[in-house]
Amino acid sequence: MRKKLNSELGRKSVDEFRNSGKNPVIVVLDNVRSHNNTGSIFRTCDAFLVEELLLCGITPVPPHRDIQKTALGATESVSWRYFKTTSEAISYLREKEYLIIAVEQVEGALELQDLKVDKDKRYAFVFGHEINGVSQEAVDKSDICVEIPQFGTKHSFNIAVSAGIVLWDFTKKLTA
Repeated sequence: MRKKLNSELGRKSVDEFRNSGKNPVIVVLDNVRSHNNTGSIFRTCDAFLVEELLLCGITPVPPHRDIQKTALGATESVSWRYFKTTSEAISYLREKEYLIIAVEQVEGALELQDLKVDKDKRYAFVFGHEINGVSQEAVDKSDICVEIPQFGTKHSFNIAVSAGIVLWDFTKKLTA
């Protein structure tokens, strides 16, 4: 085996990315405090052709050097917008008929592997604050909640890791 050269990876230019078809999914960051996590999620949204990234509340917004450090240019390719509150973002998504899914450990949560993806629907995944998770208000306004199964001593993933797992799983199911 040999590592591929960057020229062999078939990467899109920013213009090609903007003009390409996107997966029917939006990511919502509910008061995420870390610039580095925000930047990393921009990069993950780019990788999975996410329609848009909604930054809410205290979530940092570009331009900022710490976001840029982990986003590696994805703030230029991924469409994003800011909302003062996550509730405002959810109202925006409701108007556009997205299924709102909070990624959180709650009573009655559906395990991620059991989430069924309908190719004719549009989805929005809400990810929360690094310590407090998705706010109860956002959970209450969500259509369903999904939980990523975990088997060790810790009971949470870093938010950027959670976003990567959920978007990979969603994309896999969407393209199956």
